[in-house]
Amino acid sequence: MTGRKDGWAGMGWEGWADHAHVTRRLDEGADPEAWSGGRPLHRAAVWGSPRVVAELAGRVVDVDALEDGTTALWEAVWSDRPDNARALAAAGADPWKPLIGGWSPGRLSLAGPKPDLFAVPEGIRGLSLVERTAARAAARLVAALAGVHYESTSLACVAGIDAEEAIRRLEAAPACSRELEQLREEPWAHNFDASLQIVGVTTVRGGCVVTQPWGYAASTPGVVTRLSAGTLCYGLYSNPKSGNQGRIARNGSLEGSDLHPGGAPTPGDSSEEVLASYLYRHDAAAYACGFPGLRPTDARAVTGPPDMWVELPQRNYWEQ
Repeated sequence: MTGRKDGWAGMGWEGWADHAHVTRRLDEGADPEAWSGGRPLHRAAVWGSPRVVAELAGRVVDVDALEDGTTALWEAVWSDRPDNARALAAAGADPWKPLIGGWSPGRLSLAGPKPDLFAVPEGIRGLSLVERTAARAAARLVAALAGVHYESTSLACVAGIDAEEAIRRLEAAPACSRELEQLREEPWAHNFDASLQIVGVTTVRGGCVVTQPWGYAASTPGVVTRLSAGTLCYGLYSNPKSGNQGRIARNGSLEGSDLHPGGAPTPGDSSEEVLASYLYRHDAAAYACGFPGLRPTDARAVTGPPDMWVELPQRNYWEQ
């Protein structure tokens, strides 16, 4: 059903917070069950106000109806909208309904900033020790990288090796200081192909990070597979045109590509994948560091200055 037929034509994101506007539309015949191929209650859970959420919740057939495998309550928890989540629970939404990866909105909230959002009924399983540990580590990592601007940056986050070993595996050499100074001052005025050979390498807790603040080279298959020999590496390129792109390499081979670090989970994801997506939501750099277990205490490994700038040898890095 299109927006022209469901009564929500022209509805912008900001409109979901306007109770009078939403109520007028509903009274004039807007469909409380459908909006532009989705569900109005799901949009209001993320963008709306508690009053709008309560209004829509009172007009739908099922307050726990699914859209792409999730309920409106899940969307409110995921989007850090606790007031909307409380409004949905008050309207009868079930915080403990298992959804993606077996997680319920209520159990997911236990790992987030509002662990007391819902009272936990007797017999409901809380977080395991492993999950609590992951949540604490993620909170520290997200705080360490807070405010980092990493658009156009690529990373290779590799477990268990230091900067010196990463440089050896990449067969890299120290970068020319004059060329590097020019590149750091005006990266976009530099020869782009030449700039792709320059990366920074920094040792952090748990491993090391290879970074390139102006291009994709650090995340290419040829880099991440070389770094991952006998270990695990997560590559990230924050593409200014198409968004965050992830790549996993393990023991010298690609294990996953065209991934979306920091994005929402999808039906079929494992319990571990759902938790990681929630803990690092909207923070691709933290996800990339956290996936192989790196624990940098500040943003230097991502934004620089690194421990060392090096020049990669000439080769086709799109091949493993």
